[in-house]
Amino acid sequence: MPGTVLLLAASPVGRGCLVDAASVLPVLAAVPPAVLAGTDTANVVELADPLEPQAVLTRLRAAAAAPGPLTVYVTGQLHLDRRERLPHLALARTTPSTVRYTALPWHWIREELRLRPTGATTLLLDLHADRETWEWLRAHPLDSGRNNAVYGRIAPPPSRRTVAAPAYMRGVATVLRSGHRPPPDRLHQEALARCAADGGGSGADLVLAAPGPVAGDPHAVISAAVRAGRHGDADALAARHERAAALALGPASEDALHWAEVRADLAMFAGDPARSCRAWLAVAEARLRAGQEPGTPAVEAAVDRAHHQWGRIRDAARARELGAALAALRGRVPGRREGALDHVQRELGRLQTQG
Repeated sequence: MPGTVLLLAASPVGRGCLVDAASVLPVLAAVPPAVLAGTDTANVVELADPLEPQAVLTRLRAAAAAPGPLTVYVTGQLHLDRRERLPHLALARTTPSTVRYTALPWHWIREELRLRPTGATTLLLDLHADRETWEWLRAHPLDSGRNNAVYGRIAPPPSRRTVAAPAYMRGVATVLRSGHRPPPDRLHQEALARCAADGGGSGADLVLAAPGPVAGDPHAVISAAVRAGRHGDADALAARHERAAALALGPASEDALHWAEVRADLAMFAGDPARSCRAWLAVAEARLRAGQEPGTPAVEAAVDRAHHQWGRIRDAARARELGAALAALRGRVPGRREGALDHVQRELGRLQTQG
């Protein structure tokens, strides 16, 4: 089966630049796609210093939806947004005061990859952090998703007025240019060795080496059922896990809500946007009732996904019913996309004229 590769290199233009991220892309692009992916054939998507978070999200979502193995190479720098202090990947227009609006929230990467089959996704990361984010990372591991193999390093900020080189990712590219891709753990070790030999690493770097979960993960079984078109079986298994988590830990526990989110995604895969929208609305309401703030990433993501699925409903009566609930929720959770509430209200007005 063909593989998919996403090459993402980004850093701010100007004084806020910590690492010359895009400089590694020509080296990676010189590697045959099949070697980048570790498959017989592969499709490669390259994003060099992108400007808009939504544009990156669109490419990431398409890559996550592709069948077969996915390898994501990310080079860049991390910053915290000032409002929620969550890590973001800086893009070309990012400044310290605009992180929330111009950078890519790291949890978007986790969210888009979370339903991929276990063992099908590998992330290779070469990241630098500003001083504030570096201190935050010492107490908060970077969460890239429970189903994914993650390798790489996070480096502290370089010396003042110095732009660092993506030495780890250059090491990865150098190994791959031999024409052979070793297993990810060995590739990681060889890249670290080259990084240290070239003077691009330091003893302070945070080394990332998470090979992914053990056999028997129910997510893998669910993903296999979806790929086989057995959507009812997939939802039934997820529902059992949701009920078990609710009984053991409570319906508002993260485990129970996780399985509710899985079922919302399964409804989308089954081609039932109304059921998916309703499920995402329920997840958002549950999180808010549990005391989570409207700006919490998980709350925003649930409302955004409900909004996206609502736009795909073709039955006017159902769209009106769910649109009223979505509009009420949008009033509390406006999200990051300007005009989201206005869009719901305009569409509701149009639906009302359809009788």
